Amino acid sequence: MAKKLKKISTNIPEDLLKRACRIADLNQTEALVAGLRELIAQHERKAIVDLKGKVSIDLDEIRQRVRL
Repeated sequence: MAKKLKKISTNIPEDLLKRACRIADLNQTEALVAGLRELIAQHERKAIVDLKGKVSIDLDEIRQRVRL
């Protein structure tokens, strides 16, 4: 199934877009999609880091489990 696309019109600093495209060797659309994906990944990484100290596991117990 094809992904649903959203056509947008926006104002982006030209120098910023050109630099991103040049650095990543991507066209404008690909650079914008890569940037959005990185923004989402950054948010998800932060959410994982925020779990520090909130999740506790017993590694010895896990190591002793019988694997099927």
